[in-house]
Amino acid sequence: MATNNTFDAIVIGSGISGGWAAKELCEKGLKTLVLERGKNVVHLKDYPTATKNPWDFDHRGKKTKALTKNNPVVSRCYAYNETSQHFFVKDTEHPYVQEKPYDWIRGYQVGGKSLLWARQTQRWSKYDFEGPARDGFGDWPIRYADIESWYTHVELFAGISGNYDKLDTLPDGSFLPAWEMNSVEKEMQGNIMKKFTDRHVVQGRCAHLTVPEPIHIQQGRQQCQARSLCERGCPFGGYFSSNASTIPWAQKTGNLTLQPNSVVHSIIYDESLQKATGVRVIDTITKKTTEYFAKIIFVNAATLNTNLILLNSTSKRFPNGLGNDSGLLGKYIAFHNYRGNLSATIDGNLDKYYYGRRPTQPMMPNFRNVHKQETDFQRGYMVFFGAGRSAASAEGIGADFKEQSTELGGWHVSMMMQGETVPKESNHVRLSPDQKDEWGIPQLITSIGYDENDERLLKDFLQVGSELLDAAGCKNIHSWDTKQAPGLDIHEMGGVRMGNDPSTSLLNKWNQMHHCKNVFVTDGACMASTSTQNPSLTFMAITARAANYAVEALKKGEL
Repeated sequence: MATNNTFDAIVIGSGISGGWAAKELCEKGLKTLVLERGKNVVHLKDYPTATKNPWDFDHRGKKTKALTKNNPVVSRCYAYNETSQHFFVKDTEHPYVQEKPYDWIRGYQVGGKSLLWARQTQRWSKYDFEGPARDGFGDWPIRYADIESWYTHVELFAGISGNYDKLDTLPDGSFLPAWEMNSVEKEMQGNIMKKFTDRHVVQGRCAHLTVPEPIHIQQGRQQCQARSLCERGCPFGGYFSSNASTIPWAQKTGNLTLQPNSVVHSIIYDESLQKATGVRVIDTITKKTTEYFAKIIFVNAATLNTNLILLNSTSKRFPNGLGNDSGLLGKYIAFHNYRGNLSATIDGNLDKYYYGRRPTQPMMPNFRNVHKQETDFQRGYMVFFGAGRSAASAEGIGADFKEQSTELGGWHVSMMMQGETVPKESNHVRLSPDQKDEWGIPQLITSIGYDENDERLLKDFLQVGSELLDAAGCKNIHSWDTKQAPGLDIHEMGGVRMGNDPSTSLLNKWNQMHHCKNVFVTDGACMASTSTQNPSLTFMAITARAANYAVEALKKGEL
């Protein structure tokens, strides 16, 4: 616990963006308090299931009926099971009100969801930052050129594997060697790109150390072992997490105070100084309230909780939430549309297999509405696919069963979409007027849903996906709509959007609140649109950029 309640900077949240804020601020010499509402998780020490075998678990690591029954929301997450449940928020632990079906997946611990993320990392292109203005639903106050060097900054430290593909829709970065496609995926790649010259199949880029550089060894991290047990916490530090990377790095400076079990109730605004002076914190165990003070505050609690904190930060100056003169705080929440899926089989290559459990798969950057509007829906989607083999079906028991089980079946193929949703004012979160959590803080109401544009985009993907698999040489092609609720993508963004105009946004181009300059928001809440790419790399780059700006502004006496 901090003995002195005054710091240079306070960071709310220790996940992907909070960890980066801590690293950058501490490296620049700021005494920084990081507040985490969950328990402490120390790299290596607090990964209790990381090296267990399937037979070490009561139910072989699977979800039990009791887990699913008691946690109908979180149990829908692909990574939630008996081996990883301790890193997920259970449905009863921090309830919320679903005005529309919404699966809010959360990880309350030091490191947040950086222990649980799928680790896919792509830069956004110039089209992603320019597209919303062209299509008339928003305008980013930054462009690709503003963030390009910051992408490089975070890639070199985090460690991103990938190929140099030379595509303007998917800019290259500073990469470690890429994972290989298997023989079937390479064959599919060739067939698809031969028939569709505008559709580029590339290997997925991910935050895994294929060949660690000296900077990664200095962090105490080692090569990814391709175990595919990532959601348990990685004892090798093979993938990027706050726990293995940014937080220990910040701790080495001597400038970090890390305080878990600390729920932020609200940000304190001083009417006379016209800026924020600190935060009110409730101890999750004792329920005691304490105030901490700082010159700058970074809000990185993850998108929906960041919105919740700011909405709950009321004062005479800001009766509807901190910085909320526009009335748009909590609005324009967006996400990724994951509803489209396909499966198929493909003949041949029965003499080939692959090694390990690779943490990524081939992908296809968006090719819909990139340069101009071409379809009956706005924006587009990325495509991910993969090919694999599993054991042939076996019957009986004993030696015959064992022998049959060692035989491999044919190749199967899966494909999915990652569709961009258009931010809308009607998709929002707000505070419940009468329901509170156990810390006395209003529960969050989620009112977020699909629209006609999402349905049209989905329909297009299912048709195009079938065409792609057919061109690749696949058979037995099946497509379906998962009908999953928003939120299960775990790519929620918006609510505290960036923009040049204070009447239509909450943050400026440096992620400062327009009307409260010493408060910065750099997690998913700041995003003005979702792109079709995975967002986490952009969160990291935006955070590093904003943190360095904040330090310089502080030195100049501007904050």
